[in-house]
Amino acid sequence: MDQNKIHPDQKYIEGLAANDSVIIEMIYKKYAPKVVLFITNNSGDKDQAQDVIQEIMILLFNQAKANKLQLTCPFDAYFFLLCKRRWLNELKKSSNKGVTIYENVVSSNESAHDLVAQTEEFDEKQQLFDTMFQKLGEKCQEVLKLSFTLKSMEEVAEKLNVTYGYVRKKKSLCVGQLTQWIQEAKNFKSLKNN
Repeated sequence: MDQNKIHPDQKYIEGLAANDSVIIEMIYKKYAPKVVLFITNNSGDKDQAQDVIQEIMILLFNQAKANKLQLTCPFDAYFFLLCKRRWLNELKKSSNKGVTIYENVVSSNESAHDLVAQTEEFDEKQQLFDTMFQKLGEKCQEVLKLSFTLKSMEEVAEKLNVTYGYVRKKKSLCVGQLTQWIQEAKNFKSLKNN
């Protein structure tokens, strides 16, 4: 079977991108119980499991919206592996030394591992962007947010009640500052090469 062939479960990714409540509910009903079971069997509780599931759902939504996710394996394997790795990272962070992992669900799907690596990289890039974006001044954030959502810079200028020239110059300066900070970040080089 071709490794790069889009899996029929791509419907879940498309459903997330479209914020389709039926698909989202289906994911929670079909795939969340396995994650909850894994986390509750591995030093966690149901609330922590729900938090992990929610974080992964938001991550998948963002990645799907950015059209950066082509599913080449079953959604189940991919989703579970993402949640599992997120939980293991949480355990590592809290340095819970006496943790025993009960692995009754084995995911040996190589394609799922590749996709998880891509998603984790997407998440790192998103977090780096968000962190640097928060460092920008209020006016820069406002100009950039509007330029991301409105169709033209004329609309942005009108919305902010300033001139078109001002908005173009401000956006250019803000993007320049944001780019500089991102490039100066310690983890930028490792993310850039992927």
